Amino acid sequence: MRSLMRSQTLLEARWILLILAAIGVAVWFVSAWLSLIFLTLFLFTIAFFRDPNRPVPPGPNLIVAPADGRVRDIVELDEKEILKTKTRRVGIFLSIFDVHTNRAPIDGRIVYRQHHAGLCLDARDPDCSEKNEAMTWAFENSRGAIVVRQLTGAIARRIVAWANVGDELKKGQRFGMIRFGSRTELYLPLDAEVLVKTGDHVSGGSTVIARLPD
Repeated sequence: MRSLMRSQTLLEARWILLILAAIGVAVWFVSAWLSLIFLTLFLFTIAFFRDPNRPVPPGPNLIVAPADGRVRDIVELDEKEILKTKTRRVGIFLSIFDVHTNRAPIDGRIVYRQHHAGLCLDARDPDCSEKNEAMTWAFENSRGAIVVRQLTGAIARRIVAWANVGDELKKGQRFGMIRFGSRTELYLPLDAEVLVKTGDHVSGGSTVIARLPD
């Protein structure tokens, strides 16, 4: 159980858990059956904020998934915020049943972090990438820079950042999370060989998304 729970992640749920526990206890004196609903929600919240350790594949040319979830799309487009060039974007949809911590796709230093206000459209909506609230990150090493974007969804309303510009992260190390259903995007150089396809379910920090040329 300890390997599935992590204090920093679980701390993000403290107010939700306290409110559910308080309501559950209060309702118990009215209806024991009704209090079971809040007990179920309490247990679901604990499960949602699980944060398991993951084996991270070695190799400086391997790029891992920044989040758990299902690959919704793989498209070529211009990354206009940081790289200012054409990239291949891998969009990952996180359902409420996925682990919601985000992990560094490569070893590298965080050279950019920027929050963007926006809407909270469903993370499966094709317009969410441009219109939703987001946090953009760039990780850089001697091989170049990789951009990751966290996007809120219709249920997810908060992006949490645990790392700062200038921090050196190891591949697979956690840098933040998004509460409840959401989307995470990974922007890759065009010469990277993408090793996943639309519909694949990936595990953050563990699934190899792409391979850079040697």
